[in-house]
Amino acid sequence: MSRSAVDGWRPSAVQLERESYRRRQTVRSAAIAAASTLVVLGVVGGLVVSSPGWERVHETYFDAGKAVDSFPAVLAGLWMNVKIMVISAVAIVVVSLTIAVMRTTRGPIAFPLRLIGTMYVDVFRGLPLLLVIFLLGFGGPALDLSGLPRSALFWGCASLVLSYSAYVAEVFRAGIESVHTSQRLAGRALGLTYAQTLRHVVLPQAWRRVLPALMNDLVSLQKDSGLIAVLGTVIDAIRAAQIETAKDFNYTPYVVAGFLFICLTVPMARLTDWFARKQGFHGAGGMM
Repeated sequence: MSRSAVDGWRPSAVQLERESYRRRQTVRSAAIAAASTLVVLGVVGGLVVSSPGWERVHETYFDAGKAVDSFPAVLAGLWMNVKIMVISAVAIVVVSLTIAVMRTTRGPIAFPLRLIGTMYVDVFRGLPLLLVIFLLGFGGPALDLSGLPRSALFWGCASLVLSYSAYVAEVFRAGIESVHTSQRLAGRALGLTYAQTLRHVVLPQAWRRVLPALMNDLVSLQKDSGLIAVLGTVIDAIRAAQIETAKDFNYTPYVVAGFLFICLTVPMARLTDWFARKQGFHGAGGMM
């Protein structure tokens, strides 16, 4: 039951006028924003369409018939990108979290672990991802290592995992070190071991703090998964677009591939922004 029905309360005329003014301002702001956006898009579109080379660009990059013909092949390749992203993301979380824990383990006895973790991060953050893909994608199968597949897909995913884990490990490390020392001490005072304190006290708070950054890395991983196409034998969206383009040298399939990538990354990016706004920053305690 509403308050009005209980005690007969009614908003004052001033309050009603204030609410009406706010509604009018909201509608006015939305109308101005929409109009200004349409004007800017119209001006930009007019300049592009009226340019001397527009007809050639339209024919080469925006051929509707070519887009329809190449769409199934590019879409099938995109599914490969999605599978690469999911498999690599799971492995990256495991490897990077392990490296982050190694780098934050304290005490002189753990120095070798910290040294190994630091060397790993320094090496793979220093190497360009494309170079790692070339080294492992072409060199890995040539080594014919026992127990490891020779598939270019396997070595391409391994390249993504090794490279991205170095960056994500630093994100995890920042989250772990942002948890105040008192949280660790409180866990130990309750009788928890170091490992139990890390698992039940430190890591849950660190995970919550770094999740927006991890989601941004996931968006980047989804795009960079297309770099595996340089190995030649993996038919992802980019490679499928390249094959379709080679038939008649019409570059519309590349535009189709870019459009599909945007359809994947933009919702993920907006979800990341929404979560970051919802998460906010709540101080050293990490409490919501």
